[in-house]
Amino acid sequence: MTTEIYSPGLEGVIAGETALSTVADGLSYRGYPVTELAEKATFEEVAYLLLHGELPTSQQLADFQQRIASARRLPGPLINLLGVVPREASSMDVVRSAVSILAHFDPDTSDSSPAANLRKAERLLGQIPVAVAAHHRLARGQAPYTARPDLGQAANFLYMLRGEEPTPVAARALDVSLILYAEHEFNASTFTARVVCSTESDLHSSIVAAIGALKGRLHGGANEQVMELLQKTGGPANAEKWVRAALAKKERIMGFGHRVYKSGDVRAGILRSYARQAAEAAGMLQWEETAAIIERVLAAEKQLFPNLDWPAGRLYHALGLEIPLYTPIFVMSRVSGWSAHFIEQQQHNRLIRPRGRYIGPEARSVRPLAERG
Repeated sequence: MTTEIYSPGLEGVIAGETALSTVADGLSYRGYPVTELAEKATFEEVAYLLLHGELPTSQQLADFQQRIASARRLPGPLINLLGVVPREASSMDVVRSAVSILAHFDPDTSDSSPAANLRKAERLLGQIPVAVAAHHRLARGQAPYTARPDLGQAANFLYMLRGEEPTPVAARALDVSLILYAEHEFNASTFTARVVCSTESDLHSSIVAAIGALKGRLHGGANEQVMELLQKTGGPANAEKWVRAALAKKERIMGFGHRVYKSGDVRAGILRSYARQAAEAAGMLQWEETAAIIERVLAAEKQLFPNLDWPAGRLYHALGLEIPLYTPIFVMSRVSGWSAHFIEQQQHNRLIRPRGRYIGPEARSVRPLAERG
């Protein structure tokens, strides 16, 4: 008799093979430590690496940037829809719907060849930031700004929100966050994308499903709650008292802990300095001081350490970005990883279909309706 092994949440289960990234000994994308990529590369270089397998040459990067820039436009019906979506609609629901609508207008929708999937992935890299920025402005009664073909992903997104070119420091800070959010092995949303792909569905369907998974507060939604948590403390003077009271009540502190990283998320360490630099420029250092106190208490009392969402939420706040944008920014980045996983799954596909452990009633007979009273 085969012994069934049950692992709640599939914790520790190896569900597939990937050449895209590993969290062993930190995090690396296709063999490159994320620490080096964040220091020496741009998001576009990293997206190219994930999709095409190697870091680009100068010419390959220029061509890639041009393809993304040429995709920074939306079909008219989608712009009209973004303008009439209820103001109270979740921004993640809107970006999920936008990707679904984009599938209807993509010239390669029905083509599932590797080359077509690469083209679709590159178009989504250009289209999703435009959709996020356009909805953000339209929901506030403002006309969208036309994308700038001469700006990179991060700088262009900030431009589309405000109509003015960001400082190089602000653009670089956002760019680094995009690098760090781009890929993370078999996380919940990526696994969702691979499951959908394994049924021989299409790229857009997989991305839509992944966005739905990312929306959850235990996954991408955590970065939206960071500033709310910090503001609840009242600031540095009351931070330790507040966090100890929260621990006593067994409240979950969002932005801390990780299923894989037990002694700290290397990505959080990288982005911390960018968050502090942005906070200093914005005159918001009190929140960095508050964050440091909370980190100290949680490390000492619970051996809990920050994950990437913890500094990301603070960075986006210091950059003047509104909370509904935080998780869509995650989407703008992770679509590169999701698409790369879709392509990889398709190349070595087997339907992902796990078993469930049955815990219901023992076998029994059906009684006729008349005998059931």
